[in-house]
Amino acid sequence: MNSITLFIRIAIFLAVLVLIDLYAYQAFKTTFRASSFFRMAYWIFSGAVMIGVVYAFLTFSRDTPPQTSFSFLMALMILSIVPKLIILTVMLSEDIWRVGEGTLKLFAKEKPDEFLPDRRKFVSQTALVLSAIPFIGIIHGVLIGRYRYRVINKTLTFDDLPEEFDGLTITQISDVHSGSFDNPEKIQYGIDLINEQQSDLILFTGDLVNNRAEEMEPWIDVFSQLKAPMGKYSILGNHDYGDYVNWSSGAAKQENMEKLYQVHERIGFGLLRNENVQLKKGNSTIDLVGVENWGNGFVQHGDLKKAVSGLAHDSFKILMSHDPSHFDYEVKNFAQKVHLTLSGHTHGMQFGIEIPGFIKWSPVKYRYPKWAGLYEDLGRYLYVNRGFGFLAFPGRVGIWPEITVLTLKKG
Repeated sequence: MNSITLFIRIAIFLAVLVLIDLYAYQAFKTTFRASSFFRMAYWIFSGAVMIGVVYAFLTFSRDTPPQTSFSFLMALMILSIVPKLIILTVMLSEDIWRVGEGTLKLFAKEKPDEFLPDRRKFVSQTALVLSAIPFIGIIHGVLIGRYRYRVINKTLTFDDLPEEFDGLTITQISDVHSGSFDNPEKIQYGIDLINEQQSDLILFTGDLVNNRAEEMEPWIDVFSQLKAPMGKYSILGNHDYGDYVNWSSGAAKQENMEKLYQVHERIGFGLLRNENVQLKKGNSTIDLVGVENWGNGFVQHGDLKKAVSGLAHDSFKILMSHDPSHFDYEVKNFAQKVHLTLSGHTHGMQFGIEIPGFIKWSPVKYRYPKWAGLYEDLGRYLYVNRGFGFLAFPGRVGIWPEITVLTLKKG
């Protein structure tokens, strides 16, 4: 990116921030008319955010790990913008009302010199109270939410599940993004929680790192503690290919890939790259299939036909595919029935609202219709894990890191 393009982008972004600030400030101005302290604090905080944004633009590099200052500035920017957007929405609604009220007075010829009525203090106070909810939520998400692991249990029933596999338990984790980790105690807690589930299988559905294999080095020993009697298997996600880094050469990028393959091996993961393995119990088998990343709008190295090569057409199949868009584009209509697909990738955008039985919402739903949890289509199931780690924004608000435990039952 040349300096002129960078300057234009910075200028446009700052202009948007200033407009948001000026509008949101009206609520502070109306509520704290008698106190200059809060009004001054507002602009000091907003000014610090703008300086941080400029710094982030000027120093950003894909080679810089996300746990550096850029990650902190991302959190600060979100902490500033999201509550102000709530204020802006409320204040804009009031202004629409004020314009309507003023227009009526104008036609009625009542005080034509006072077209707009004064702002109502209680509306500004309401806007500030509502904005405090995401403000507190974001702070909680950064300090606590990003490591607030939760275990989600689901039971799935299949008529054609082999008898010996009735009651098979699978723990799925996804999107580790080890380059973002900064708390060894919390990571150890997460690994211990996985082992406490005592599942038959542990399946990891991609994005072990953010960009480079070396990000996983400090965490190999702790992830090596994962235990499952029937094995631990993994696939690659879009971030694992190193496509978001400016490598010195193609050879350097390939060397990084080779190191990542070795990392999977050192952890004890059987990495499936468009291939399959048979899982045996007694005299019965089921097929575990793993494809490389295939995503709508992302790299498409996945080859499902190659991955199922040699498998019986009617065998029971579990597929690991990082990006859930693969399910709608290929898997659900694939010639061979894939009974269960396990994906991740979306993180639930690390931001949303989930109250079981009442609401399940995240902005990511407008990009991925199947973005978190269990889905069924044509008798084929998809489970989308919300992710174990976090990326870019160093927190989770309402969408907690997930450890999924699936129990397969014979119908």
